[in-house]
Amino acid sequence: MVLYATKKGIEASRILPEKFSNSDFNIIPVQIKNQYSFTTTIAVIDEIPVQFQKRNFLKTGTITPKSILDFEYSLRPVQRGEYSFGNLYIYTMTRIGFVKRRYSFDKSAMVKVYPSFIQMKKYDFLAIDNKLTQIGLKKIRRIGHTMEFEQVKEYVTGDDIRTINWKATAKHGNLMINQYQDEKSQPIYSIIDASRVMKMPFNGLSLLDYAINSTLAFSNIALKKHDKVGMLSFSNTVNDFLPSSRKKTYINTISETLYNVKTQFLDADFGLLYVHTKRKITHRSLLLLYTNFEHLSSLKRQLPYLQALAKKHVLVVIFFQNTQLDELINQKAEDIQTIYDQTIAQQFAYDKKVMVKELQKYGIQTVLTTPENLTVNTINKYLEIKARGLL
Repeated sequence: MVLYATKKGIEASRILPEKFSNSDFNIIPVQIKNQYSFTTTIAVIDEIPVQFQKRNFLKTGTITPKSILDFEYSLRPVQRGEYSFGNLYIYTMTRIGFVKRRYSFDKSAMVKVYPSFIQMKKYDFLAIDNKLTQIGLKKIRRIGHTMEFEQVKEYVTGDDIRTINWKATAKHGNLMINQYQDEKSQPIYSIIDASRVMKMPFNGLSLLDYAINSTLAFSNIALKKHDKVGMLSFSNTVNDFLPSSRKKTYINTISETLYNVKTQFLDADFGLLYVHTKRKITHRSLLLLYTNFEHLSSLKRQLPYLQALAKKHVLVVIFFQNTQLDELINQKAEDIQTIYDQTIAQQFAYDKKVMVKELQKYGIQTVLTTPENLTVNTINKYLEIKARGLL
């Protein structure tokens, strides 16, 4: 049989990346080389990780003699952790198709799924290219002089006449102005609630992972703007804490820490959070708290601790709109049960708006967002706070 005349009639390899990006489509190239002297028909079966629950993977095609066939497929993980691949099987046959020969390649390969570095790189690229408005990021008008002094320079057309330095003008005989730059090296912390309320899924991804992806992308932007970034995760205990730093390589440390953040099926201890931040975060900082409140009563239980945090720091409470409730509210009611369900859903949606007003009443900044817009809205709030000089 011609299929068995050559020991290595088919050579193949699955080219795995060093790591996968969570919630994104990751490309896996496959290369197959035909060593036979005739055209073969192939069927490719890849044993992809069990987390994807795909048991019908099959690619077919033909390869001409002594040639290479390249194809690729994509996988979208929705959980961080280790993903183990099995064997890559190639079944080959002649055009007649009476007999098949099986080849097996790439045994026991493992890839770790990290927080979304693809999303991080996307925002990074757009920030460098000044195209952030394409993804919803806003240009915030600066209020007053909330920036650091940089230098005195000669006036040119278009400069703000309010910054004229009259003493320097008299000394040099030319109109001179003060030039300012953005305030830098301000400490900013992303605080992630890893309790049971963050286990709620949206589009296959938990609220916790949305918060983790946002933290990575936002921290990278803040580092590009020369601020100091840190992070903290907590539930009934403080699980992880990274002090703020402005080192460019710190984003790798943050990514590794975020990779290991797990959801605890316990209630969050905001009292413990307050005690820890009071002891560890001694300078006035911007605190971005990713959490979720489904009931007004749950917010009021934690409000004293949030008020205490807001007295010393600029606190931003970031929580989520339930998009599934919006779908229920907007659907056409055709029976009494649907009307009842819509009434309950409208009450929940109204409670979210009341929570925003309640927090703002005590001087606490808020971001109420859908999960898919979390990163954009968080960065917008950061830019707004910087522009208004609140920190």
